[in-house]
Amino acid sequence: MKEQLIRYARAGYAGLFLCTAEEARAESVVKAAADELDRPLHAWSLTEGFVDTKSGSVRACPDPIAALQQVDDLEGNVVVLLRDFGVHFEDHDPVLTRKLRDSLRGARSTGKLLVFLGVWKPLPPELEREITRLDLDLPDAEAFGTVLDGILASADLGNLPPEIREAALAAAGGLTTLEAENAFALSVIETGSIQPIIVAREKAHALKKGGLLEVVETTESLDSIGGLGALKAWLLQRCGAFTQKARDYGLPVPKGMLVLGVPGTGKSLTAKATASVFGVPLVKLDAGRLFGSLVGQSEANLRSAIATAEAIAPCVLWIDELEKAFAGSVSSGSSDGGTSARVFGSLLNWLQEKTSPVFVVATANDISKLPPELLRKGRWDECWFVDLPDAKERAAIWDIVIERFGRERTVYDTVVLARASELHTGAEIEAAFVEALHRAFTEDREPTELDLGKVLSESVPLATTMSESIERLRHWSSGRARQASQADQQGGRGRKLDLG
Repeated sequence: MKEQLIRYARAGYAGLFLCTAEEARAESVVKAAADELDRPLHAWSLTEGFVDTKSGSVRACPDPIAALQQVDDLEGNVVVLLRDFGVHFEDHDPVLTRKLRDSLRGARSTGKLLVFLGVWKPLPPELEREITRLDLDLPDAEAFGTVLDGILASADLGNLPPEIREAALAAAGGLTTLEAENAFALSVIETGSIQPIIVAREKAHALKKGGLLEVVETTESLDSIGGLGALKAWLLQRCGAFTQKARDYGLPVPKGMLVLGVPGTGKSLTAKATASVFGVPLVKLDAGRLFGSLVGQSEANLRSAIATAEAIAPCVLWIDELEKAFAGSVSSGSSDGGTSARVFGSLLNWLQEKTSPVFVVATANDISKLPPELLRKGRWDECWFVDLPDAKERAAIWDIVIERFGRERTVYDTVVLARASELHTGAEIEAAFVEALHRAFTEDREPTELDLGKVLSESVPLATTMSESIERLRHWSSGRARQASQADQQGGRGRKLDLG
């Protein structure tokens, strides 16, 4: 960022908006750029007034228009840092807008650079072409290392083992320097040392505050999924895809996969297991919360989410039920002024162009509601269709469910249960076992196959109530998506065996 500021200053730019919540780090970057340019640095805020950082002289100036007049009075090539100036744009004061345009014109002719610092605020239309936006990237491992060294020195802990230090710095990825400092300090207070797991926990809390991203703690693995053999094999082939060895071999960074299909068939479970296969954090994006009421807020939210995911990388970014967030992007121009279309377009462009090790797993129940350009090659490594489980897959699902609830799978004939649960999804099979547990618990005994048969015979699977929608989805996916299960899909569709 320092080099970028220097280039803009030498090119004669008059106004830059440096967007960040990390004021202290941004100020140090601006000061370093001013020092290298050999230009005096002045700073203004509502509370401190106008400060000459070299001499330390301060002039009271609690008004933004008066501050701009102070800028006009400065002589020579100077850099002026204006803190939280963007909040004054929200008032739509025509006098302030006019004065700022005049000051920018004067700055261009005298070699001054005005740097507006703060969280991004939409600019008045008159200023959109006169002020260039720059986003301060989240800190990298080197910046976190400096913060960590400071904490270690203050706590007199000495040096950390290399593997612990590397894990702690990786766990801090996606935080600001202040958040990382707090997490490191809390780890020292709680345990007397630096524990990466505590840093990761605090990062999860910090991301939840933003509401857009959430670090999901999961213990799911491929063994938690019944069936989907082709998809599992495909993932296992890529388990080392994020390593340096893969880069040295010439493998590109994997982009991600789109998983669509019938609700309850394990799409979300697959996203969780993918992070386990790759051995990286799982970050969930709440796509519905991307959209804000203010002009430009939705696009800014997406940029912030992407920047955070890339700072955490390598990671798996999970976008669940993609169609619910972007189903209206085609008609966005008449429904929301084009916001959905712009956000969706930005997401597509990032998927196409990204080089960071962020593996995106997007799930959808009805991909036909999304624009066709989503499926273009280059945005996904693969598009998978997850159908209803066949008999063999249902038997595997019964085994997993029975063991998950602490029962011995050998007590039950899962082959018979698989036939009895034809047309049921994995989620429905689990729900049936839970219902049988409830019935058996009230009678103080263990659930039997008879209990399970009665539950299954009384339930109406989603495949029956939504048969037309599922057939349309199958028809759409034919030739457009790869089957997540193995080639044999003949497992007993057509009969339903009643064990009751």
